[in-house]
Amino acid sequence: MTRIGQVIMLLHGGDREEARNRFGALWTEIAETGDALHRCTLAHYMADTQDDPEDELLWDLRALAAADTLDDKRVARHDSAVAVRGFYPSLHLNLAADYLKLRRSEAARDHLARARSATDALADDGYGNGIRAAIDRLEWRLAE
Repeated sequence: MTRIGQVIMLLHGGDREEARNRFGALWTEIAETGDALHRCTLAHYMADTQDDPEDELLWDLRALAAADTLDDKRVARHDSAVAVRGFYPSLHLNLAADYLKLRRSEAARDHLARARSATDALADDGYGNGIRAAIDRLEWRLAE
């Protein structure tokens, strides 16, 4: 997680290409059968480095698939304040945005509804409020 976190900082610093390269190298190490928390986290952020919406969707689907194999016990070994169900609003929101980019409105609406229904897992804090606001914005865009 430390190495993934370092690449996330690189991504947030604006170097998407280098982050994509480093995430790719880490993915090769982790592979499809590696630790689910590592796969979920890496895939979630790797999606943000993609230029092609189809590739972004593929990585977000990988993140969701990895989250589906996680349990709170594993997540607690990394951060005891986090529960797996708290991942789903963001994961589904990202998938909704991917599908909207690909002009697949029904799939976007489906994942947006899943994101909205999972928001009870979010705290009333900056992160939770940010996800809720992003869901609202995407709902507005889909309604247009």
